[in-house]
Amino acid sequence: MTLLSASIDGVPRTWPRISHLPRLARRHPLVFTGGGLLALVMVMALAAPVYAGDPMDMDPFKLLQPASAAMWFGTDSLGRDVFARAMFGARISLVVGLVSTTGAALAGLLIGVIAGYSRSFDNVMMRVMDGLMSIPTILLAIALVSLTGPGIGILIVAITIPSIPTTARLVRSVVLSVRDSPYVVAALCGGARLPKVLWRHILPNTIPPLMIQSANVCAGAVLTEAGLSFLGAGVPPDIPSWGNMIASSRLYISIAPLTVFAPGICLAVTVLAVNLLGDGLRDMFDPRSKVRR
Repeated sequence: MTLLSASIDGVPRTWPRISHLPRLARRHPLVFTGGGLLALVMVMALAAPVYAGDPMDMDPFKLLQPASAAMWFGTDSLGRDVFARAMFGARISLVVGLVSTTGAALAGLLIGVIAGYSRSFDNVMMRVMDGLMSIPTILLAIALVSLTGPGIGILIVAITIPSIPTTARLVRSVVLSVRDSPYVVAALCGGARLPKVLWRHILPNTIPPLMIQSANVCAGAVLTEAGLSFLGAGVPPDIPSWGNMIASSRLYISIAPLTVFAPGICLAVTVLAVNLLGDGLRDMFDPRSKVRR
């Protein structure tokens, strides 16, 4: 049974069968390597309430303890289990990364498709996108936090807004290059309505570049969340996140290096997984990029 069918460049394409996955793993190792690492991070995040202890449980008699069988990464300056906090920190990074990426992708897709077909909307909306691109994410987050206080929702909004313009411009460029293609013109001349043409012929062409762009946005969102949390403009201090953990333990790196290295390695692995997945998707959808490299 096939998984999904789509029309790209006017030619119906069939997505791979499940039995083809081993062959695809050999042909596209970056996709499966990045996807595997990202799956491990997701498993760690989902399993945190079951296999990790209370990330806020403090023990004044176990301050800055080294790694042991009971506490794999030791404890921090307040006696909290670093391993438990790192597992719960994965939940924050993934939620912020996935939600902000989804929001930027949906908004950018809608704006890009409409701008690609409406010249009047294009002239106005692209100038708005230019204005949004000039707003630094960190300054926007600090401004929003100063008005409303730290929170995950505010952090997601601050990361999503500056990510919309690049996605919208990418989708717009694809629509501009496809809307005058012979198969699109033939469909319109054949009496097909514009919404149907958009759905069957235009949108499938935007999915591959949108997926690659979303991987880049997700990696940037995870890094931005960690950086803002490190600066105190991200999630509240009582919520464990990798940025908060690095910020609170940086003064004790010479005494208990795992308190900094553990969340730092988790952050690096997550960003690496998303970047590998994005590079693999680029090679999968555009084999010419793999030849050039």
